[in-house]
Amino acid sequence: MVTPAWEGYATQLANAEQEGLLTAMKDVIEREAISMAQEASMFVSKDTRPSSESLSQAVLDGVHALESHSKGALTLGFNYTLIFDYISMNHITYTAGFSQTPLEKGQSHPLSVCLYCSLPRFPIPIFLLFCLTSLSLGVEMSAGERCCSYDGDADRIVYYYCDSIATLISTYLKELLTQAGLDLQIAVVQTAYANGISTRYLEDTMKVIVRCTKTGVKHLHHAAQEFDIGVYFEANAHGTVLFSKEAEENIQQLARDSNTNDERENAALLLQNTVNLLNQTVGDAISDMLLIEAVLTIRGMTVQQWDAIYTDLPNRQLKVKVADRRVIDTTDAERRTVSPAGLQEAIDSLVHKHRQARSFVRPSGTEDVVRVYAEADTQESADALAHEVSLAVYRIVGGVGEEPKPL
Repeated sequence: MVTPAWEGYATQLANAEQEGLLTAMKDVIEREAISMAQEASMFVSKDTRPSSESLSQAVLDGVHALESHSKGALTLGFNYTLIFDYISMNHITYTAGFSQTPLEKGQSHPLSVCLYCSLPRFPIPIFLLFCLTSLSLGVEMSAGERCCSYDGDADRIVYYYCDSIATLISTYLKELLTQAGLDLQIAVVQTAYANGISTRYLEDTMKVIVRCTKTGVKHLHHAAQEFDIGVYFEANAHGTVLFSKEAEENIQQLARDSNTNDERENAALLLQNTVNLLNQTVGDAISDMLLIEAVLTIRGMTVQQWDAIYTDLPNRQLKVKVADRRVIDTTDAERRTVSPAGLQEAIDSLVHKHRQARSFVRPSGTEDVVRVYAEADTQESADALAHEVSLAVYRIVGGVGEEPKPL
């Protein structure tokens, strides 16, 4: 994950005029004390989106402009070697790592997983899978049948709402920490889009720390690094688990301790296998899927039982076109607005009209649109609240076009 300092450098380079680009690059080199005598390698990857071809070529053009010695695009053989090594690592960790785990009676090790990669990626955002509860085009499923979906570059995954993924994994890890007798702090990092029931379940029932951050995987990732074990799965399905260096060392030490009892040793080995399986550098749908399948198998759970851990509050997401989204400023991890005047008071008043209700608004990062989220005890109430808040945004912020209509 790119650090905040390098995000600043990227912004600096992107905004530099052509004649000032070399000066901006030299500034970064000097600040970071980068040795220009050392050769560097660059690997350019792309996903299945139509825009990837031109974007990746733009990157290569930039590399060529620096008078690099390019070998052109990677050959299929080279790509297959990288993929084979990655798949082999996941296969070994998943099968060997969890094969010795005691299971509930009637369960078997491990669950076979089949990936269908031949289906084309249709131009449907992954959020439709859970915002609109729609299946991917070209996929036929029976009710209750088990499956999951990836996005175009396989760094995001959907089984159910991502709150459920974070809940399943964090509670599993917390149980293992208790069995292993390890005093490590575990936390779940969420955004304002996390369903309120999931937050209450984690905090009140499972006694897990919950941290809320601004929307954006970089914010969740950095917050997760503040804990011994940080679990995050953003609403857009991007997530992973991060282990601190100290946590990994404690787990490895206990796993190697021949004097510990069987329960502690088994828990430590499962924790170690989890560390080995996960991709902590960036969200990785394949390793996330394998961990989820391992947890469900070890616990002897069906996806129906997983889904029944708690019942999400009905919710609705809308967006309102405005003249200038920048008039909205937010605070408290984007859960409340501080400007324009009167907007937050209007939202609070509307929320109080509904049971178990919550609502917030946040400006889009790319277009003059304000995004509205609302949840309540019934879908009818959630829809009504979302519409009422949308009207407040339209009238106070300065809407464009027709007023929002009731759903």
